[in-house]
Parts: sequence; C-alpha cells; structure tokens
Amino acid sequence: MPALRPLPDRILSIDVLRGFDMLMIILADRFFWSLREGVHTPLTDALATQFDHPEWFGSTFYDIIMPLFLFVVGAVIPFSLSARNRERVGLRAVYRKLLRRFVILFILGWIVQGNLLAWDSSQFRLFSNTLQAIAVGYLFSCLAWLHLSRRGRYLLFGGLLIGYALLLVLPNVPGVGPSEVLPDRNFALYFDRLVLGRFDDGLQYTWLLSGLGFTATTLSGLFAGELIRTSLPRERVARYLLLLGIAFLSVGLVWGGWHPIVKKIWTSTFVLASSGVCYLLLAAFYYVIDVRGKTGWTFPFQVIGMNAIVAYVLSHVFDFPGIAGQVLYGLEPIVGAYYEALTVLGGFGILYLLLWYMYRNGTFVKV
Repeated sequence: MPALRPLPDRILSIDVLRGFDMLMIILADRFFWSLREGVHTPLTDALATQFDHPEWFGSTFYDIIMPLFLFVVGAVIPFSLSARNRERVGLRAVYRKLLRRFVILFILGWIVQGNLLAWDSSQFRLFSNTLQAIAVGYLFSCLAWLHLSRRGRYLLFGGLLIGYALLLVLPNVPGVGPSEVLPDRNFALYFDRLVLGRFDDGLQYTWLLSGLGFTATTLSGLFAGELIRTSLPRERVARYLLLLGIAFLSVGLVWGGWHPIVKKIWTSTFVLASSGVCYLLLAAFYYVIDVRGKTGWTFPFQVIGMNAIVAYVLSHVFDFPGIAGQVLYGLEPIVGAYYEALTVLGGFGILYLLLWYMYRNGTFVKV
C-alpha cells in the first residue's frame, strides 16, 4: 500500500456518512413505522419493512445501520491515532483515553437500553446495546492499530471471521446438541446466557462471542480509513473503495450459502456482507464529497454526525415525539392518520435544533 500523506484530522465524507447513519436511527425507522400505522399502502408497508429486522434469516436496509456505525468508528482510527497524535500525547495517555471511552460507552449503553436508570437490578441488562458493541470493536481495533503490522491486522481480521464461524458450528450446546446457526440452538446464545445469567436481555441477540464479529466489522472500517490516508489519487481511492465493497459483499453472499447471514448473532458472513455495503456507501459519499467536491447538501448531516453519540443517547432517553405532540396536538383533526408521523418529524426537529445549537457554538461531545 502506498505511503501515508498528511491529511486533516477529519474527512468530510466520513462525518457526513456518520450523520446519514444517525439520521436513519433517530428519525427514519420510527417515521416509517408511524407512517405505516397511519396509512396502510403497499409503499408504506414496504418502507416500514425495510426499517425493521427480520425474524432470523434474510436482511433489510435496517440491518446495515448498526454495522455502519461500527464501520465509521473504525474508519476514523487511522486519523485519531495517527503517529503524529500519538507522539504529541504519549502512548500512556492514548491507553487511558481508550479505556475511558470503553467505560463511558458501556455506561451510556446501560442508560439507553440496559435499564440502568430504573435502579432495579431485576431489569438491568449488562450487555445489550449498540454503544457497547462499538466499545468492544473500538477498543480491540485500536489495539490492533497500535501494536500490529498491516499484515498482522489482515490476519487478525481473517482469524476473527474463521474463529467465530467455527464457534458457531463445532461445539455442542448442552441440552440441544451440535451448535447450529438457528434460534436457541447456537453456541453464542448459550454462552451469553451462561455468562450473563439473569443480566442477559432474554432475546435471541448475542453479544459476548459476537464481540469477535464487532471487532472484525470495526477493523473493516479501519482498513477503509487506512486506504483514504494513503497518497493515492482520490479518484483511485474511491475506485478501490467501490471494488472492496463489491468483493466483501460477494464473498459474504457466496459463503452465506453454507454459513447463513444472520444479524442477530452477527455471523462472519454478516460481517462480510454488511461491510461490503458499508464500503459501497463510503465510496459513494467519498466520491461525491471529496472527489467531486459537491458539499452544498452536507451541512445537515454534519450537524448530526459531529455529535452522533449525543444524538443517539438523547433520542433514546427523551421522548421527543411526545414533546412535539404537546405543541402539535391541535393539528390532529386536520392531518388525521398522518398525525403520529408528524409528531415524529416534529420531535426530530427539536432534537436537530439542539444539535445545530451545539454545532454553531463549537460544542462537540467526545467520549
């Protein structure tokens, strides 16, 4: 791979892609669900289906949102942990920063979906949130960036995929038999319930062994960020991102014929297929923004993307549509079936104004 070149600490297309991803989380899913509840048409049903997860097999657009979050986190590692930054603050300070981020992300995950604020141990969930998956993927990907060669990181990526795939098919699940990539029959779910005990979320999602997949997904983003940092012409970088997206997606789909693509347990084929889509999205954003220089449309996504964690946490802790409903309730007789979707838009508007105010005042919360 060509040598690195000096680049700014932030790449606009990555910030915008992060904002796009957050927009899908804090607005699109709830909006399309509400729209379907109010107006049942083939179009609204199809859109709502794409913003829900399948029961097990199969995939929807919504399945890409979480891996895209991890992918973008990985993409910024070569910039945030560049040799220049490490030399400026020292390796010990880097370690402290990594550990602090890991802990803060876990605590925020407890607040968002772990029921921490219920102050009831019977409702507490130890590991059950996207932010905690990011914490795991980020920590181990950063350590890989700091201590492994490029070849070593590639070998780690492959080892994580193969190792996790074997863990899903080789062990026996007590009381069930050989592990299978099926609900309640896979070793990853058994391991979660064994270790987490009463703090398990009781669903079919897995988190502990899936951490191998979370790390692999974050590493795939790290590879993309590393490519963007090379001295290659930007047009060629965009082309390579596109080709990598096609390659990752193709390998994931082909391997998926033997080892199914399942998001709920984050199978290795899901890592490859979803990372392929993430590469394709990044290639499109990078080409339009950083190659062609078309940036006039990016500002709203920057506002969201620059405070993505704040947007995520606030949207889960506060009922912004409910707040908007206190203002818009007089419109219900007028808009009829569209009222709930309107309150979702109104709630997003309130959240966006908060994020815009932070952006305007240069307040960027980093964990």
